Amino acid sequence: MTIERNWAGNLVYRASAAPHPESVEDLRALFGRGGPVRMLGSRHCFNDIADTTGSLIALDRMPQIFEVSPERDAVRVSGGLRYGDIAPLLEEQGLALANLASLPHISVAGAVATGTHGSGDGIGSLASAVRAITLMTAAGETVSLARGDEGFAGAVVSLGALGAVVDLTLDVEPSYQVAQHVLEHPSWAAILADLDAVTGAGTSVSVFSTWQRTDVADQIWIKQRVPQTRADAAERRSAREDLVASLGATAAEGKRHPILGVDPEACTEQEGVAGPWYQRLPHFKLEFTPSAGAEIQSEYLVPRVDAVAAVEAVRSLADRIAPLLLVNEIRTVRADDLWLSSSSGTDAVGLHFTWKPDEAAVRALLPEIEQALPASARPHWGKVFTLDGAEVRSRYPRWDDFAALAATYDPERRFVNPYLERLGL
Repeated sequence: MTIERNWAGNLVYRASAAPHPESVEDLRALFGRGGPVRMLGSRHCFNDIADTTGSLIALDRMPQIFEVSPERDAVRVSGGLRYGDIAPLLEEQGLALANLASLPHISVAGAVATGTHGSGDGIGSLASAVRAITLMTAAGETVSLARGDEGFAGAVVSLGALGAVVDLTLDVEPSYQVAQHVLEHPSWAAILADLDAVTGAGTSVSVFSTWQRTDVADQIWIKQRVPQTRADAAERRSAREDLVASLGATAAEGKRHPILGVDPEACTEQEGVAGPWYQRLPHFKLEFTPSAGAEIQSEYLVPRVDAVAAVEAVRSLADRIAPLLLVNEIRTVRADDLWLSSSSGTDAVGLHFTWKPDEAAVRALLPEIEQALPASARPHWGKVFTLDGAEVRSRYPRWDDFAALAATYDPERRFVNPYLERLGL
């Protein structure tokens, strides 16, 4: 067996086998062998959420499903597909997803199970687009749940605790165009004085900072759906110019990478050049190796009402953070009702850290950040955090309901690994 590493290379999985089933029957037969199992997506998690000493099963070789509903408002896809695989197919159909993450390289099932998100005041996490899901339990039983069914809201962001996600049905809408602009050196004081105005300036907005300076951020990326009329376009342009002036910022002259000084070739097009939704909403193009290479990632999401306090907490630790940091990204997510979503029950603001590949130093610093952040902060399930499991559980009102659901789907605890044990499952 080839030993599997995660995408960042900071984790070697301990699995005794790493099979790639090619059919539902193959998957059922693998489960029938007994022993611990976990599912592996595109390996973009930075912690041991997918780790196991048993079989680490990837669904990337399963038959590909891509079925648009007769009403053209949904698409059913196989869980092992990546967003970058299904997006062009949707575009060919004149359809689109409402949101995408920074990377199109991630698998649909893995992203949904970990509550991964893109950015936008009016846009939910990737999991919020799921209207139906098909699971195979460790007993080989197939279970289908649809939005509104009992247990559905707990089964979507599942941390891989319920079974293998065979397929998902996602909400879609008519295709649209997006243009992307980058502002440089905006004032932090102005950003925090009216954060709503900043994050509401586009369909998707990200604030980037290396925290080398605490008076200005590095960049603001604004991704905006292209307006339908010239009058709307003129109004948007005027509003953007007003925002630039109010923040003391300047419009970037040329293409930029989120990390200062890095070649932006891998990034999606900027400078207001309109293009299809799936070629603008992510920060990075599918055909390039994503991001900066070896790195560690952490993220904490706080309710919107705690956002300014959270940013101020990070700013107060800038001198501790900056030496280890590649870039910090701040973005927003609309509330949903999924039990383990980091935006469950609240509009949220995410503080995402891309760290230099020094995990020991990062783990030594994270308790300081976690202590400084508001007590409402929820860590991203697939990234590095050090909060105690009991403390994490306490930040999810439906945790006990989820634990009961997991016990029902996996009574033999075959999907439970050390990561889930630390959380109390």
